[in-house]
Amino acid sequence: MSDVEKSGFISKVIGPKKRWRAYKGRVKELPENYRTAVEAIERYLMHFVPTDGDSNASMFEDLADLFEQAASDGTSIREIVGEDPVEFVEAFVQNYSEGGYVPARARKQLTDAIARAEVDEEEAPR
Repeated sequence: MSDVEKSGFISKVIGPKKRWRAYKGRVKELPENYRTAVEAIERYLMHFVPTDGDSNASMFEDLADLFEQAASDGTSIREIVGEDPVEFVEAFVQNYSEGGYVPARARKQLTDAIARAEVDEEEAPR
């Protein structure tokens, strides 16, 4: 990785581009309702202050791992995130970063997106 790529703002937020693209490819392969949930969590995670690109890349990869495993096991989204998706994400991110300020609007968007994904999950054939 070049010094420019290491020091750029984008690489600090998402990590190396190659890892980010691989992560996005994995998310794209998830069933629609799981993909909706992951994308909502991803948007929410973008509000946290990054510690470093590698830590953030690992965080997104672990998120993909979690939802891939849940999809293959048939675990519902609500079983993954619990009743409060904001609480789930904030606990999840503590393993990777010191966190940051998240506006109330972003919290509501996350909660609403998980609710929509849950509805899609109930309507989807198994």
